[in-house]
Amino acid sequence: MSPVDTFRPEPGVLLPRDEIPARYKWDLTAICRDWDDWTASFRQLEAAIDAFPAFQGTLAAGPDRLLAAYRAMDEMGALAYRVWYYAALQYDEDQRDNTINARRQQVQILFARQQQAAAWFNPELLAIPIETIRAWLATHADLAVYRFAIESLFHEQEHVLDEKGERLMSYAGRFNSAPHDSYSALTTADITFPTVTLSTGERVTLSYGQYRAVLETNRVQADRAAAYRAFHEVYAAHQNTYAALYNGVLQRDWFHARARHYTTTLDAALHGNNIPPAVVENLIAATRDGVEPLRRYHRLRRRALGLETYRLFDVFIPLVEHDVRYPYDEVGSWIVDSVAPLGGGYQQQVRRACAEGWIDVFENTGKRHGAYSAPVYGAHPYMLLNYNETLDAVFTLAHEMGHSMHTLLSHQTQPFVYAGYTIFVAEVPSTLSEALFLDLMLERARTREERIVLLQHAIDSIASTFYTQVLFADFELQAHRLVEQDQPVTAETLRDMYRTLLTQYYGDALDEEEISQITWARIPHFFSTPYYVYQYATCFASTAKLMQDLRASDLGRRADAVECYLTLLRAGGSDYPMNLLAQAGVDLSQPETVRAVATQLDALVSRLEKELDEAR
Repeated sequence: MSPVDTFRPEPGVLLPRDEIPARYKWDLTAICRDWDDWTASFRQLEAAIDAFPAFQGTLAAGPDRLLAAYRAMDEMGALAYRVWYYAALQYDEDQRDNTINARRQQVQILFARQQQAAAWFNPELLAIPIETIRAWLATHADLAVYRFAIESLFHEQEHVLDEKGERLMSYAGRFNSAPHDSYSALTTADITFPTVTLSTGERVTLSYGQYRAVLETNRVQADRAAAYRAFHEVYAAHQNTYAALYNGVLQRDWFHARARHYTTTLDAALHGNNIPPAVVENLIAATRDGVEPLRRYHRLRRRALGLETYRLFDVFIPLVEHDVRYPYDEVGSWIVDSVAPLGGGYQQQVRRACAEGWIDVFENTGKRHGAYSAPVYGAHPYMLLNYNETLDAVFTLAHEMGHSMHTLLSHQTQPFVYAGYTIFVAEVPSTLSEALFLDLMLERARTREERIVLLQHAIDSIASTFYTQVLFADFELQAHRLVEQDQPVTAETLRDMYRTLLTQYYGDALDEEEISQITWARIPHFFSTPYYVYQYATCFASTAKLMQDLRASDLGRRADAVECYLTLLRAGGSDYPMNLLAQAGVDLSQPETVRAVATQLDALVSRLEKELDEAR
């Protein structure tokens, strides 16, 4: 791309969407051509939902009838991806658009109908003896595709209700997203971003992207403190509302757990994927035992930055002056280069993603904050970014690209029933993609300053992807146990719990900052996907093991590692996640896997300390 074509939004300026060139916005026509096409797909899904109850009472008739019912569910599922994501992605372009929000809600209502129309299926299938079904699978090749889906359903048998019970649970589906939708409205559509005046006299409106930019780039501690406090005061002002919404999440999860006869909400969250609760409990315990390298890093940062006080708003600022911006138009080729160890075919897919309208790049007014990869079955993955030219933004692109390649390879290889994959595996390709990109950047670094910046990024990745996510998992496990023990959940309770955790993980390496107690309220995962965040940490540990093999000097070992890794991505959801990772050479039942992360962090801190000493 020539310099004249390059588009770089001015830092601190939040543009209207129509002022951003089309090449930096995703092209959703691969999902639906237009709203008329979407309406046609919506009606088609409605018709499929209305027709599905005709299968009721027929599953025991034989393998052909069961196969027909599974294929009808697949048809509904594939249509659901299209009608949901065409509306949802457009809504995320500008969450102030009530017309599109109404269409998105139409889909949610239709999904509730879909649940109700299929509520009979699992109880009826479970009423057939498993020996009968296994005999069908042995002689019917097309039905045998669904073997794992069937076996995993019988694994859940004791937690599947009768038809009346499943129908009642399906009615509750309309309410399941209410806490998150309310949270999203409060934090995006209805939020008023605060404005602060920096030490230079510049006034900055603290959108999510600009808030992060101040904390990551502004070297004046007073400016960082002002931005941090002003930003979190928005949450503190509504802390009782956030606590009520989170209590709604906790009570919802406890309702579902008890209704399905689970002992705890953690059991309910993990049983379907056959993950022992001890995996989470041991992860938290092992991480708490291994916090010293994290504290050592922050003590080193305090010394290197020459700060008398050191608080959470100081943890992101670079340790050295290395004022480099990363224009989006340059980084795409770097991402392609970084995945060369995974082969030319993989590189070509990454090249397509960067060039063919898969990515919505820049922040605009009303746009959803954060980043994600949307797994749109029947089209291709779509990535939402809020790119601001920081190093963190570059690695976010690498992260979401890992998710997208996982989706692409899974969708290309697996039948619809296994095209999706569990969260437990999902963060492995994203963190591995970041690791490969870090290797490329360190290899190309030519100065001590560059090495320090990249080592800091590697350490910060461990701190945020591992330690911080375990702290979050610790918080939500404790919060869920409050409702399981019939304890009240208030803003004060949640503040105290979060303050205690900050002390337990950071110790004396951080000075206390009162407003930090409200940080829990700005973690979207708590409100949308409970018992999600611990998997960032388990996936980080899995990635560390895979990267050992991908970095091996022995060419045969590296080639085997690439094939194992790509096989993992292509496997989608065709087996339990612990089994899939074991087949790729990762055993998360071993505590050494978790402890190895602390060892890795300690080594990186030592390397960084040496670089900093030599820089003086």
